[in-house]
Amino acid sequence: MRKIFSILFVCLFSSVYSQELNCKIVVNYDKITNTNNQIFKSLETSLSEFVNKTVWTEKSYKPNEKINCSMFITLNSYNSNNFEATIQVQSSRPVFNSSFTTPVLNINDTDFNFQYVEFQNLFFNPNSYESNLISTISFYCYIILGLDAETFELNSGSEYFQSAQQILNLAAPSGGPGWTQTSKTNNRFYLVTDLMSSTFKPIRETLFQYHFKGLDMMSKDLKTSKEAILNSLNNLNSLHQIRPNAYLTRSFFDAKVDEIVSIFSAGPSVVLDGFVDNLSRVSPTNSSKWVNIK
Repeated sequence: MRKIFSILFVCLFSSVYSQELNCKIVVNYDKITNTNNQIFKSLETSLSEFVNKTVWTEKSYKPNEKINCSMFITLNSYNSNNFEATIQVQSSRPVFNSSFTTPVLNINDTDFNFQYVEFQNLFFNPNSYESNLISTISFYCYIILGLDAETFELNSGSEYFQSAQQILNLAAPSGGPGWTQTSKTNNRFYLVTDLMSSTFKPIRETLFQYHFKGLDMMSKDLKTSKEAILNSLNNLNSLHQIRPNAYLTRSFFDAKVDEIVSIFSAGPSVVLDGFVDNLSRVSPTNSSKWVNIK
């Protein structure tokens, strides 16, 4: 009887909660020579199953609501189950009433060192530190979830950022790179700390206005939507004055620069007075692209 109850409970739980991510994971091992490549293929398979089969939230996602994302892991060295790597994390979401998708996240993390034994079970426990591999991958899963939520409703990503913060707090004592405050400001510590900071409220406001009030409204009124996107980007001026060249700002434009140029280089014209100058000031590394906005 107890066994039957357990089966029914699992079935009920699975019907209520479902996997949230549709994540493509690629492990590139081109730099690794003179070794059996099977472990790298097993790592790729294990990570894919881990990310896509773990239930990360208590919310129900329909198959067409899953967040499309990717993790591209480049292995730089491998020795006795010790890996030195980088990981590029990207995510996107559909634009309402269209066939287009828009990039939301594009981050390249160069502090991704971990241990992995072939065929080991990967399991996420939110209350303990298991390994740098599990913590880093889980951390970015919650960042993906949080940023995606912010594009639909302002401040709706807080619970996911808090989960990422909890992972950071548990991982920091391990001494692994990327988890603590250092002179290097483009790591996981600064990413989630700034997302949770009131100082960086303009970033979250821009994410919401740009996507929900801008892109999602384009099928109704293209010009008004472009103006909403323009205003959302100009909103980052206040953040730039306080925290110039911040990691969050750079990450936002890493994902959005090409799309922004495309939006403002076609379609109905809007008043762009000072807009290109503002973009060049807030995101100077992309100045060569901003000049293409007409």
